[in-house]
Amino acid sequence: MEATTISTTNFGFRNLMATFTVDVARAENRELSVPLIAPFTIASSRLERVDNVAIRVELSNGCVGWGEAPILPFVTAEDQTIAMAKAAEACQFLKRSPVMTLCSLLTEIASILPGHEFASVRAGVEMAVIDAVANSIGVPLWRLFGGVSNTITTDITIPIVSPAEAAELASKYCNQGFKTLKLKVGKNLKADIEVLQAIREAHPECLFILDANEGYKPNEAIEVLEKLHEMGVTPVLFEQPVHRDDWEGLGHVTQIAKDKYGVSVAADESCRSLADVKKIVHGNLADVINIKLAKVGVMGALEIIEVVRASGLELMIGGMVETRLAMGFAGHLAAGLGCFK
Repeated sequence: MEATTISTTNFGFRNLMATFTVDVARAENRELSVPLIAPFTIASSRLERVDNVAIRVELSNGCVGWGEAPILPFVTAEDQTIAMAKAAEACQFLKRSPVMTLCSLLTEIASILPGHEFASVRAGVEMAVIDAVANSIGVPLWRLFGGVSNTITTDITIPIVSPAEAAELASKYCNQGFKTLKLKVGKNLKADIEVLQAIREAHPECLFILDANEGYKPNEAIEVLEKLHEMGVTPVLFEQPVHRDDWEGLGHVTQIAKDKYGVSVAADESCRSLADVKKIVHGNLADVINIKLAKVGVMGALEIIEVVRASGLELMIGGMVETRLAMGFAGHLAAGLGCFK
C-alpha cells in the first residue's frame, strides 16, 4: 500500500486517542495458566503449558476490556512472577488515575512499563484499556484500527517434532483447509531436512514458512535453502534464520536468500524496538518485519508499522503462544490495518 494509506487507516484511532476521555473504575490482573493441547517445541525452548497474565479493566460507564501478557521463556523479558507484579502496579495506577484522554493514559502506562523489559505486560494493559474504549463507543477493534477488513488468512505452525509426526500434522492441517504451514526449525540441521522431506513427500502442494527462531549460523541457514532448492521447494518466507544480534549474518542470509533462491527473509527476534527496525530498514537486513505485540506493546507496534510501511518492507503479525485474548486482539489489529501478509 502507498504511504498515504497510513494516515487514512489510523485516523479514527488517532482521533480517538486525542478526544476520548478514560475514567477507570476497576482494574485487576490475574494468572492465566493454560495447558497446551500438545507440547510446543522451538529451537530455543519447549512448552507444555503457558503461564501468562490476564488484565481486566472496567470503565465508569460499565464497559469492560481484557488484555493478556504472554510469557515465553527466552523470548519475553518477564516471567509470570514479574509480570504479575508489574501488572498489579499498572492496575493500581489505573484505579487511582484521574480522568484523562486515552493518549495521556497510554503514555502514563508506557512510563510505568517502559522498554522491552516490560513490553509484554505493557501490551496486555494497553489491550485491556483499548478494548474497554472500543466497547464504550460500540465498535469492534478491527474497525477501530482502520476498518480495512474484518478477516485475515493465517498459516499454522508445526513445532519441532519427528518427521513422521510432522507429516501427520501436515495432513491434519491441510485437511482442515490451511494452505501454508510454518515449520519450526533451527535445532538440528539434519533433522530439519528430514522433516521437510517427509512433509514434502506427504503434501507436495503445501506452501512453507521456515522459522528458525535464531537457531542457525549463517552458513547453516544457506545450506537449508540449498537443500530445499535441490528438492524443488521454495519457501514463501525464512523467518529469523540467525541469532538476533548477528546483524551481519542476517543481512548476508537475506541477500543470498533473495538473489540466489528467491526467498524473502523475515526478522522477528531481531526486532525488539523501533531502533532495531530502523537498523534493519537502513541496512537492508531483512525483507519482512514480524510484529508481535508482546515485543513492543500495542502503541509501539503501531509506531513500527508506520515506519515499515513507509520503507517499502513487508509486514507479518505473529504471537507468543497466547490464548484467544491476545491473539484475537492482534488479529483485529492486522485485519483493521490491512497491511499484513
